[in-house]
Order: sequence, then C-alpha cells, then structure tokens
Amino acid sequence: MRATAADGNEFSGGEYRLIFETAAYFRVQAAQGLYPFVEIAFLVRDGEAHFHIPLLLSPNGYTTYRGS
Repeated sequence: MRATAADGNEFSGGEYRLIFETAAYFRVQAAQGLYPFVEIAFLVRDGEAHFHIPLLLSPNGYTTYRGS
C-alpha cells in the first residue's frame, strides 16, 4: 500500500513539503500573525500508507506533529 494524497494521487517514497500561506489566513481573520507562512517538511518511506500532519496555529506561534 502507498501513501495517497487527498486528490487520490499516490506519493512515492521521498521528502515532501507542505507550505501554508498563513498571512492570507490572518488577513481574512483581521489578525496580525508573526509568521507569513509555515513550511512543514516530512519524509514518506516506501510502504507507508497514511499521514495525518496537523498544524496548530495561533497569531504568534505554531506547532505540528505526526498524528495517527
């Protein structure tokens, strides 16, 4: 089984990045954020099938982890 993106495309093993445009989000929220974007780099190993990588965001900080 292979890792699959939300659009149905399969990921092959390798390094990937998610980039969140947080400045645009905060603009819509009428808030001033410290980080204009957040980049999460992660590794997909051959044979891995499921990823849940949450981004917890506030105007002055963020955190992420590998969920279940």
